[in-house]
Amino acid sequence: MHIVLLLFAAAALIPFVWMIVSSLKTSVDVFSIPMRWLPDTLRWDNYAVIWDRVPLLTYFRNTVTVAAAVTFMQLLTSSFAAYAFAKISFRGRDALFLAYIATIAVPWQVYMIPQFIMMRGMGLYDTIWALVSLQSFSAFGVFLMRQFYLTIPNELSEAARIDGLSEYGIWARIVLPLSKPAIATLIIFTFVNTWNDYMGPMIYLTTDTSKTIQVGLRRFIQAFSAEYNLIMSASLCSLLPVAIVFLFLQRFFIEGIATTGIKG
Repeated sequence: MHIVLLLFAAAALIPFVWMIVSSLKTSVDVFSIPMRWLPDTLRWDNYAVIWDRVPLLTYFRNTVTVAAAVTFMQLLTSSFAAYAFAKISFRGRDALFLAYIATIAVPWQVYMIPQFIMMRGMGLYDTIWALVSLQSFSAFGVFLMRQFYLTIPNELSEAARIDGLSEYGIWARIVLPLSKPAIATLIIFTFVNTWNDYMGPMIYLTTDTSKTIQVGLRRFIQAFSAEYNLIMSASLCSLLPVAIVFLFLQRFFIEGIATTGIKG
């Protein structure tokens, strides 16, 4: 079984390996026949050239700002709402939770135009803050955090209330520190989805100084469609932040996936 899994893993990694080695070749060597995995000379200067062709640094800065802001806001709003749905009893709680979670089933195309009209009316069109405001709330994030909160014994919250701790204090000092796996899982999902988002920036961002890396890569491909070595270099650079985030949080991510569905 381990051998089979290793074979499947190797097959899944082949495109990434090809992208890495292609980023170190000349444009002629990328599709040379017969295929050569490693060129005679590694072209490390490809990674220097791409920053001069298009304003990749601006695209990276915009994407980091959007991804960090959206991730922080979703952590804050999702953990707040999840705490209310999991640890506070109020009338209609379960019905409200089901109604909120049901919005996951609504396709984005249904409310895409009303969102665009609203952002334009608020003066946020062609700014990264339109993306931040639209993605700061997540029904999936609330569901993920609530499922983990349900695994935390209610006796801890009740004992804290008897000691005079407020609901905000219970959330910040008891529930949140115990939720590192769920937090790491939500960070990875949110950061990756925001970083890889293409349609949102394509719709709301028009000027070159406000575009994100995914839209910028599309512009790079259109301008230098024949230079696959540079395209592979730019694509690899765009993947590095996502890979770094996942590597730092993978231990908590696996634990979070395993535990958020234990209790419903």
